[in-house]
Amino acid sequence: MTVLFEDENLIVCVKPAGVLSEKGAGLSMPSLIEEHTGGEPFTVHRLDRETRGITVYAKTRKCAAALSESIRNGGVEKEYLAVVCGTLNERSGNMADFLLHDERKNLTKVVPENTKGAKKAELEYEIIAESGGFSLARIVLITGRTHQIRAQFSSRGCPLYGDRKYGGCRGDLALCACSLAFTHPLTGEKLRFEISPDYGISPWNFFKK
Repeated sequence: MTVLFEDENLIVCVKPAGVLSEKGAGLSMPSLIEEHTGGEPFTVHRLDRETRGITVYAKTRKCAAALSESIRNGGVEKEYLAVVCGTLNERSGNMADFLLHDERKNLTKVVPENTKGAKKAELEYEIIAESGGFSLARIVLITGRTHQIRAQFSSRGCPLYGDRKYGGCRGDLALCACSLAFTHPLTGEKLRFEISPDYGISPWNFFKK
């Protein structure tokens, strides 16, 4: 676990792929943070288990409530990099859909707007490179639905590399939460953190500069 920022209120760190965002059956970020800080953190947002990336956890109830409210109000900016199979018709644009998540199957589908339980999902994307039938996409989330990026890209015939649940090829899921920006809810400090995927491993090395 790599710590990017820490004070008495919150901790920002990099979640490795394969580690849970909240406590469950397997290695989890709360357990790692508890070992590091000596206190149990509050989970305010989540990344899929297979996704590597930047996460923030609160150390106090007051900070957790303030961070959760900021996330609900769009005050937390989240950007991702993903390798997708194929090429989209437009190199940049907006994806807006209604999504329905099946908790039993842990699967999200794009559905008609009037579907019971469906929630609106929106993101912006830009294809920044192409190589060998794959595309490198930068994605800005406007909403944060379960499996949103994976389901929306798959519905357009471009599933994420390694995302077999949504029609991608074999391999590790190529999705990285590479940027997180927010205002510290208690100090007012503007915080921004960025990381890069490991361009030394497949499929990120398709786009190694």
